[in-house]
Amino acid sequence: MNPDEKPRDLIRLAIPNKGRIADPVIETIEKSGLKINNSVGRKLISKTSDPEIEVLFARPVDIPEFVADGAADLGITGRDMVMERGSDVKELFDLKSGNATLVLAVPSESEINEKGQLEGLRVATEFPGISGKYFSEFGINVTLVPVGGACEAAPYLGIADAIIDLSSSGVTLATNNLRVIDEILHSTTVLIANRDAEARHPEKIAELCLALESVIRARGQCYLMMNVARPSLEEVKRELPGLSGPTVMDVSSDENMVAVHAVVQEDHLYSLVGKLKNAGAKDILVVPIERMIR
Repeated sequence: MNPDEKPRDLIRLAIPNKGRIADPVIETIEKSGLKINNSVGRKLISKTSDPEIEVLFARPVDIPEFVADGAADLGITGRDMVMERGSDVKELFDLKSGNATLVLAVPSESEINEKGQLEGLRVATEFPGISGKYFSEFGINVTLVPVGGACEAAPYLGIADAIIDLSSSGVTLATNNLRVIDEILHSTTVLIANRDAEARHPEKIAELCLALESVIRARGQCYLMMNVARPSLEEVKRELPGLSGPTVMDVSSDENMVAVHAVVQEDHLYSLVGKLKNAGAKDILVVPIERMIR
């Protein structure tokens, strides 16, 4: 099926078919309750558990243009890809994942320490659009060398003096003996929409956005449940760093006991559980949260 041949009554969501953000994107979608048929095979067009939504698997760099042209109503890709393409799309929200920084880097032994020293030299990149604007803004003339992958190898192959590439942790740069001399932009994964899509499908798009946002809000959160003797309640409450304070309920079988529930950040759990127990809590349960809707 040609990506341009989209049935009018369906919402098409374009998502990455490969790359570092592909699996996290699929995980977020499926945690929202929208199941993708044949997500492992990732054929071009896949149905979902919602008969009004289908998924288009595409290269991350192509997704902004598919959305801008109307071949897809919505898309999930890196903000760096949207900026590289310069596509006229609307960003709906940040999925707060796929964090990476587009950096300008040179070999560690290079005498180049700032971007101005690249005047007249060669820079390899998978982002010629962003890179061209970057150097133009500073009035620096360079020769851009477009590459399709393994950008970090370009200086050692003798085809470039520097690179502009995405870095998530800096490990790949360090492994390839490269050092950063400038950070160009920070990128995360974003949900984008065709300019007219919300007018065509307002309720369904709002429904999908709510589902995805609920998964994002739940990240790093867990649900604590415990029983507490009434005399210990205030001490237990002082230990709880919940989102809006704990919920306290009577226990029908014991008037001297209350049930306390709270949402807390997972990174507080290690020391928190011990503090709660010492404060008088017992029967403590920790439950993961899949979705959180406010």
